[in-house]
Amino acid sequence: MLKLEDVHARYGAIVALRGVSIEIGEGELVALLGANGAGKSTLLSTIAGVLRPHRGKIEFRGESLVGLVPEAIVRRGLAMVPENREIFPALTVGENLRLGAYIRKDREEYLADLERMFALFPILQERFDQRAGTLSGGEQQQLAIARALMSHPDLLMLDEPSLGLAPKILEQVFALIEHLHESGVTILLVEQNVALSLAIADRAYVLNMGAVQASGTPEELRQHVDMASVYLGATA
Repeated sequence: MLKLEDVHARYGAIVALRGVSIEIGEGELVALLGANGAGKSTLLSTIAGVLRPHRGKIEFRGESLVGLVPEAIVRRGLAMVPENREIFPALTVGENLRLGAYIRKDREEYLADLERMFALFPILQERFDQRAGTLSGGEQQQLAIARALMSHPDLLMLDEPSLGLAPKILEQVFALIEHLHESGVTILLVEQNVALSLAIADRAYVLNMGAVQASGTPEELRQHVDMASVYLGATA
């Protein structure tokens, strides 16, 4: 479904990605692991069109995404839940959800999707007319995921969904991610919580200093990669 080959990206003179190659198949949940500064969020931003790669190929269902603006990439079927969620705090929950469906024109489909979101996230129906900025952290994360799902993505990219969440809420969010995966949603998960990520992922890649250091199934990574040293920056 999604294929990256030899992707390089930079911020000015700073090289952020160094020849990254990854693949995600239809229906997979693939985790992208690594310490802060490893390039995980940069990779998602590059796929989403926020940052243009300096070199390399990014293909989705066989078509190149390189050079497309973020809106065009959303229309192709990719949606991202960014780090820190980036909801619109002054708007209501309902208005945030409507913005997630901005590429859709059919009102009946939109209303049906709202009902689907309410089934997945009952709290959002209760808070529908409430300003998003007044929600708890866990509720805001649910809103951010629901907003992305309103665009009917074929691939959902999640950037650090555990950030700032209490342990109990974190478990609920990961249970939701697992439920979405089981329902057929293809997911690319960027996350620092190794244990929770490997518990639900089909495969994972480990990034270090902007390059893929290791990849494999969760069991393979547990056996052959010292994840503690990766996160402590002790590996090359």
